[in-house]
Amino acid sequence: MKRLVAVALVLGSALSLSACSSNDPLANQFKQGDNKNYIAGDGSVTEFSNVASRKSGAAWSSKTASGQNLRSSDLLGKVVVLNFWYAGCAPCRAETPELDKLANKYAGKGVVVIGVDLRDTPETALAFNRTHKIGYQSVMDNATGDVVLAYTGIVTPDAVPTTLVLDKEGRVASRVIGRIVPDILETLIKSEVNR
Repeated sequence: MKRLVAVALVLGSALSLSACSSNDPLANQFKQGDNKNYIAGDGSVTEFSNVASRKSGAAWSSKTASGQNLRSSDLLGKVVVLNFWYAGCAPCRAETPELDKLANKYAGKGVVVIGVDLRDTPETALAFNRTHKIGYQSVMDNATGDVVLAYTGIVTPDAVPTTLVLDKEGRVASRVIGRIVPDILETLIKSEVNR
């Protein structure tokens, strides 16, 4: 009898879990078990156009791949593009040249692009930048998760890549889950530069 109850509980749990996630594309990717080691977003964009209701992440401090300290307070007064990535993520690798072009194009206009490396060592991140000729820096978030935690609950970076655009006051202005579309990201950046 105990075994029958246990089997019924397991089946009931499995059915309720599958029912909860049947329309969730991120959950469906996880269930596929294809061992790609990341959950990719679908490119969806969330824009927080009501400036008064925007929220700031918690203060964070992290080391860049080259060993410098970078704090969220250092970025105030700039439009910031935070790109959550790591070298083994195929869509992350594919979008880095596009992010680098935007970083160069808007560098003189008060925009800074910062990678948030979720898994790599500093050596791996630096080697990636050298190999792919990427000029923007990354903070190393794999040991502490401080940068991810700073935005969790506001616009949780729950897929890789995820890109956040922060306004000049450090508030989240928009989020892209998945690989960026350069024209769309540029539009999101421009709206903050011109605000």
